[in-house]
Amino acid sequence: MSQQQKDMEYMRQAIALAAKAEQAGEVPVGALLVKDDQVIAQGFNLNICQHDASAHAEMNCIRAAGQELENYRLLDTTLYVTLEPCAMCAGAMVHARVGRLVYGASDPKTGAAGSVIDLLNFDAFNHQLDVTSGVLAEECAEQLSAFFRRRRQEKKALKLAEKQQGLTE
Repeated sequence: MSQQQKDMEYMRQAIALAAKAEQAGEVPVGALLVKDDQVIAQGFNLNICQHDASAHAEMNCIRAAGQELENYRLLDTTLYVTLEPCAMCAGAMVHARVGRLVYGASDPKTGAAGSVIDLLNFDAFNHQLDVTSGVLAEECAEQLSAFFRRRRQEKKALKLAEKQQGLTE
């Protein structure tokens, strides 16, 4: 199997993890870490459920990987994530020495792997990552877009119901 095929297969697994986040009422972002063609750890967003701004998919995955490997250094690993990492997650990847990042959808608002800023290849840092972007990007972006569309519709319906409730009382 080619590297491109492997990347797509692992990204499909990350998309499935993102669906778990959505089922939990979270923004659908999923991540998994691979070493020697084995999934070492996985994670998805849990910010809302855990009341924790740092509970991004990547952070949860990196934490789980450290426990699994009994080492905070995640050398020779590849992190697959459905959305371009933010600055916090990119910083954690640099500190953990993740070797490669593969992500799906770009994040034009907070992306720290090249969209807004590129912290993963900043020369002043003591570690840089190889980055592959846009793997199954349309599927990843649509998963997020559909989630936010539904959220907006739910809020609109709630406002309408509240307005109607006020008229009938």
